[in-house]
Amino acid sequence: MKKRKALLLCAAIAGEAVAAISVDKIDPPYWWVGMHDTSLQLQIHGKDIKDAEVSVDYPGVSIDSVARLDGSPNWQYIYLNISQDAKPGTMKLKWKSGKDRVAKDFQLKARKEMKGAQGFSAEDVLYMIMPDRFASGGEVHDEAKSLKNSVSENRKNPNSRHGGDIKGIADHINYIDSLGITAVWLNPVLENDMPGGSYHGYATTDYYRVDPRLGTNQEYAELIERLHGRGIKMVMDMIFNHSGSEHPWALDPPASDWFNHQGDYKQTNYRLSTITDPYASEYDKDLTVNGWFVESMPDLNQKNPHLMKYLTQNSIFWIEDAQIDGIRMDTYPYADMTKMGEWIDAVKAEYPDFNIVGECWYGSPAGEQFWQTGSAIAASKGIDTRLPVVMDFPLSILCADLKPFKVDSQAWNGINEVYDHFALDYVYANPMNVLRFLDNHDTDRFILEMPDNLDTWKQAMAMLLTVPGIPQIYYGTELLMNGSKEGSDGYVRLDVPGGFKGDKENQFEASGRSDLQNEAYDFIATVNNWRKTSKAIGKGDMKHFMPTNGVYLYRRKYGSEEAIVILNGKDEDLDLDMSRYAEIIKDGESYTDIFSGENVVLRNGDKKLHLPGRATKILYKK
Repeated sequence: MKKRKALLLCAAIAGEAVAAISVDKIDPPYWWVGMHDTSLQLQIHGKDIKDAEVSVDYPGVSIDSVARLDGSPNWQYIYLNISQDAKPGTMKLKWKSGKDRVAKDFQLKARKEMKGAQGFSAEDVLYMIMPDRFASGGEVHDEAKSLKNSVSENRKNPNSRHGGDIKGIADHINYIDSLGITAVWLNPVLENDMPGGSYHGYATTDYYRVDPRLGTNQEYAELIERLHGRGIKMVMDMIFNHSGSEHPWALDPPASDWFNHQGDYKQTNYRLSTITDPYASEYDKDLTVNGWFVESMPDLNQKNPHLMKYLTQNSIFWIEDAQIDGIRMDTYPYADMTKMGEWIDAVKAEYPDFNIVGECWYGSPAGEQFWQTGSAIAASKGIDTRLPVVMDFPLSILCADLKPFKVDSQAWNGINEVYDHFALDYVYANPMNVLRFLDNHDTDRFILEMPDNLDTWKQAMAMLLTVPGIPQIYYGTELLMNGSKEGSDGYVRLDVPGGFKGDKENQFEASGRSDLQNEAYDFIATVNNWRKTSKAIGKGDMKHFMPTNGVYLYRRKYGSEEAIVILNGKDEDLDLDMSRYAEIIKDGESYTDIFSGENVVLRNGDKKLHLPGRATKILYKK
């Protein structure tokens, strides 16, 4: 980065004699009247624009201040006040510096009817998609040809772009809807104009532009509108901890403190435990939060107020413009805790029903709970992060390769470990606001190879979709995608067969799937479509019984609605004595088996319930 700065400085000096001010980009590109927050920051980028005088003459709009930072001369930060009396229209911003003059139009829009910002909850099922790997709509945008990476490379290379896009997702909304999904979470869709390897989207180079290889801002908004038409929400993946190394900020920093460590690479230690460790050294804590994730992703300094205002406005822009419903914030604890809390406050002030989940990667619930708003332990230290939802990484780790479901359960292993995991939910201020998942784009697939049958797989999926919390399914799970990320993350980010030109199979259609894949797809679809109607699952409390003889049984209840989940963790058939469950089951109570549709009468006396080996039952009554 030092070499790039030196080259830019030399170029600026060489051109000084003929230089004239210019404005080539304003962020945000437009805004709205009638917002809760009447303050608007405009980031101006252009040659030698920093010290230029700026003016605006528009009814209801005034300049509060202009920030000229200690970095590059090519950035200026204008703070406007847009009163509640301001009307939609186009205002003209004018700059002057000596004899040089430049003017740019800036549009103020009327707010649209808000159909987004709905938030997401335990009544939803999130479906996580990596756009580059899901499906291609077959279109190539001209703007994409100017980017550093080709639009589509060798699809056999797990680290290259494969050409999936927004249109490909839109073309398969029926598939997503049939699976019973109620919210889609896309890995980042914003521009990643990097030399290579950024198909995943986590190295942003433009916070206001959808990557042209994926589509356009308009196509993104249209996808969300179509999803909303099916009752499906959109969760946007954002990254405040870092940008891409090819972002204009990294090439020409606006301020000396825009990036941590003055823009010089110093890698984080990746030890999030230092943040909550009562014995941690300041050195270790500082390196955790202020170190860079990787060299190609410079670490942003959220303590810089101009940067944080920019990022906060960017979130509000996408909520208002594209009508997203929620945000998943990447590498949440690596950013500044206080400033991230202020960001959440600002978003919730504009959109009270909005919801946010932070990626807090800990190996135990003790680490996770600290980050959820209302944490008693954090409160004892005078801290409230304000973060509504945390992610259950410990559950993903526990269930890797279906380990607890494969063991023929005895006293302290197998399905007892699942019971013990949920017994620790007392640490959370709100267990219903914990995102439960078995795998995602950063982990091994939760099955490492294609199974011979789905007995244990169904138990894991039934558990995921019926325990308290917000379930998330990683795309391809319904197709039994499997494998390890050893050697490349791309091995757990595979293309969906049928999503790309030339594919010999089309697994988006039942006819292109194997019998086992159809069984998996149908199982998830059955549970998801049923749980849409189940208040017991979406809102209810839980009572579970310690597994005995390998059987884990729990009840979800909301008002008069009940769901009873029974998992037989043993290979053998058994006749389950129901007497120990008398406190939740009335003798002779009638339930419906959601898979078979059959009526099941439960007895808490002499009559026993027959369970085949590795059986999964979900019984329901209203």
